[in-house]
Amino acid sequence: MRYPRAGSQTCPSPAAAADADDSTTIYFGPEQPEGVKRGNWIQKMPGRAGSRSCAFTRPLEPFFTKEWRLSEIELVP
Repeated sequence: MRYPRAGSQTCPSPAAAADADDSTTIYFGPEQPEGVKRGNWIQKMPGRAGSRSCAFTRPLEPFFTKEWRLSEIELVP
């Protein structure tokens, strides 16, 4: 993938689907995990460094009051 991304919009790739609790889980890895929708996976090339950045358009009040925070990346075996 030239510009890997995950987001709420469908262009240029499918939108990420929310989980049952209204959170969104994004998976990083060289291969798309079984059972994970395309919009919830970002391809990472083996042996290459990566970084995380987020952009928010029209964030809601909890973002500004710091009631909501972006969680840390967790390793999924």
